[in-house]
Formats: sequence, C-alpha cells, structure tokens
Amino acid sequence: MNKIKFKFADSEESAEFFVLEQTRINAANYLLVADSEEDDAEALILKDLSEDGDQEAIYEVVEDDDELEAISKIFSEMLEDVDIVF
Repeated sequence: MNKIKFKFADSEESAEFFVLEQTRINAANYLLVADSEEDDAEALILKDLSEDGDQEAIYEVVEDDDELEAISKIFSEMLEDVDIVF
C-alpha cells in the first residue's frame, strides 16, 4: 500500500495517508485514502483539482453527499473486502 504525504494549503502542516485505491470518473481523478492500515481506519475520498499535469496535485475532500455516495459505491465495488461507511 502506497503512503503519501499531503501538505495543507493554508499552513505548513502536513498529514500522511495510505492510498487504498484510485479511479478516474468524468475526467476527474479520485483517491480513497486512510489514516492507517488498520481495519477500522478513518477514510477520505479526495478529488484531484489540478489542471496542469506538470504541477503538484491539488486535492480536496469530497463533501457533496451525492458525489460522495456515487464515488463510494465505485470504490466499494473495486475493493470487495472493504466496507465504506460514511
């Protein structure tokens, strides 16, 4: 499982997450990340907002309920042994 470090835009703080899966839907990239490798880890779905492939990726947490539900279903199908609860 890949581990990546995210730097927050409004501060010098950062956080590390484990990438569980990634997908591309309607020309947007999404990551399913978790804060640990444990079974009860907290997970987030992140959407890539970057416009240029040459710059660092810019991600935001998906908060729209409809988008979150749709992307969660896709990740659930991709990861048959993982239950996504939000």
